[in-house]
Amino acid sequence: MVSLYRVFITALKLGLTSFGGPIAHLGYFREEYVSKRRWIDEGTYADIVALCHFLPGPTSSQVGIAIGLTRRGILGAVGAWLGFTLPSAAAMLLFAYGTVHFQDLITAEWLRGLKAVAVAVVAIALWGMAKSLAPDRARASIAIITAIAMLFLQHPLSYLLAIIVAGVIGWRFVKTGNDLFSSKEYSALTTIRPIISFGCIAIFLALLLGLPLAANAIDNNWLNLFDGLYRSGSLVFGGGHVVLPLLQTESVQSGWVSTDQFIAGYGAVQAVPGPLFTFAAYLGGIAEGWSGALIAIIAIFLPSFLLVIGIIPFWSRIRSIPTLHGAFASINAAVVGFLAAALYDPVWTAAIHTASDFALALAAFGLLAFWKAPPWLVVLSVSSVGVALARL
Repeated sequence: MVSLYRVFITALKLGLTSFGGPIAHLGYFREEYVSKRRWIDEGTYADIVALCHFLPGPTSSQVGIAIGLTRRGILGAVGAWLGFTLPSAAAMLLFAYGTVHFQDLITAEWLRGLKAVAVAVVAIALWGMAKSLAPDRARASIAIITAIAMLFLQHPLSYLLAIIVAGVIGWRFVKTGNDLFSSKEYSALTTIRPIISFGCIAIFLALLLGLPLAANAIDNNWLNLFDGLYRSGSLVFGGGHVVLPLLQTESVQSGWVSTDQFIAGYGAVQAVPGPLFTFAAYLGGIAEGWSGALIAIIAIFLPSFLLVIGIIPFWSRIRSIPTLHGAFASINAAVVGFLAAALYDPVWTAAIHTASDFALALAAFGLLAFWKAPPWLVVLSVSSVGVALARL
């Protein structure tokens, strides 16, 4: 049996070296866990990836959690998540500390580059997701209608309503193949007992429904922070970039951070390895210091733990229900709409004010999309050019 220490150290190595976003992370995971260490076979890995695409939350982090679960149970899941998350969370907390204690950072011209990179990153993510998640007329229409609705509906519950509506439409009218469920054979993923899984699902639902009520009844900054981040982690379908519009609604409209701070942090998170959801550490750090960062990280990842542990024993049955294929295909199309609306507001509106800003974003787009330059190098390069342009 693999030791808990080895689970943590292996995940920590991935957390220090896995640049490139969620899709790249899955490649790193496959190389490390399947090819190199042979902790799981190809079929089991495919099942885990399919499961985590099915669930809301950060796909790559959930895959790591599930693999840790197969090795050392719940403690293994915690160890795998902690190792993969710790490096980028620490880096984003330091960046938050800098923006709070050195106020010049948030108004400095080099932040033009960070915001320009954010425009490029979201545009690339939107294009890639549109091709894979909205490939036909019906799903493209769902994406466009959702984007238009999100531009005018700014309430946090708008996302939940859009997900429900898209799921119902897909369940009734959208027909797809088994593209969401790539593995044909089911592999036994864990030996988690059903009673534990039922308990995790119950806790997930109780927090999702109960936290907003508690936050409305009790005026407490930490409770409000936990509620907002937990809800964001519970409603995100499609991976890391899609959390952007939910977090913007929760954090900027609630006054935790300014729009400039938000976009600058989102640009900065592109330069660090590991999961994009560690952006939450930055938001929590600005709002409430290191304790806020800790609360934010736990809150945004807790739904992933509860859902992975809660769904795994029933995954074989769930994936065999044909009507769910259309429902989740439509939900994924709605996710494309969320990201399209976020590309305009807050990303574009906060970043692009002059021709120079657009030139920086275009250069970042070209470096990332066509030259395949490392994100950290693009962040540093474009930010430096932004400083140079300001001094001309």
